[in-house]
Amino acid sequence: MKYVIDSYAWIEYFMGTKAGEQVKPIIEKTDEKITPTIALAEIYAKTLKTENQELAEKQRAFIKEKSAISPLDETIAIESAKIDVIMKKKITGWGLADSIIYATGTAKKAKILTGDEHLKKLENVIFIK
Repeated sequence: MKYVIDSYAWIEYFMGTKAGEQVKPIIEKTDEKITPTIALAEIYAKTLKTENQELAEKQRAFIKEKSAISPLDETIAIESAKIDVIMKKKITGWGLADSIIYATGTAKKAKILTGDEHLKKLENVIFIK
C-alpha cells in the first residue's frame, strides 16, 4: 500500500495523541510513504513556532528517514490549481495546501492519511481523529 502522510498526521504522530497512535503503525511499517513538501513546510513552521529549530530539524530528519519527500513539480502544481478552483466552491475554508496534498495523493495513486476536516469525505482519504 502507498500512503501520502499530511502535516496533520505527522503532527499528531509527533505529539503522541490518539490520532497519532492511529498512524503510528503505518509510519513505522515498510509500506511506501510520501510526504509532500508543503506538509514538511507546515510541520517545520509549527515546530519552530511552538518549540525550537533543533526539534524541527530532528522531525525533518525523521520524516525523510520514514518517507519520500514529494516536491511540488509542475504536474502536481497544475492539478492542485484545478482541484483548488473546484473545491473552494464546495468546501468552506479549503486551502491551496489541501489541494496540493490531495493532488499529490492522486498523482502518486496513494491513500491520504489526515485528520483535516476539509479532506474528510474525499475519495482515497483515510481520516484519523
